[in-house]
Amino acid sequence: MKYSISVLGEDERFSCNADQHLLQGMQAYRIGMPMLRLIPVGCRGGGCGVCRVRIVSGDYEASKMSRKHVTEQEQAEGIALACRVYPSSDLEIELAPRVQVEKNSE
Repeated sequence: MKYSISVLGEDERFSCNADQHLLQGMQAYRIGMPMLRLIPVGCRGGGCGVCRVRIVSGDYEASKMSRKHVTEQEQAEGIALACRVYPSSDLEIELAPRVQVEKNSE
């Protein structure tokens, strides 16, 4: 099943299959449009936090996310890593600020 993903403040939408995370859907849409980048892309594996988004509306499943980048409270408020979000309906999202991960100074 394909779902429509829209990013607040952008005129572009992209399609994403239920078995693709949002970054995969966006990247498939970008083929032939290399300048289009709706969601920032980092490691694609949940470790960097670059692709933080807030789900404004719609249903989705989210696989495990690093608590360094998305706290339980934030997740309850719709914040997620796009590389960990699988749509189960059309979604409206907005980009969320990246958190500053503190380094241990030993």
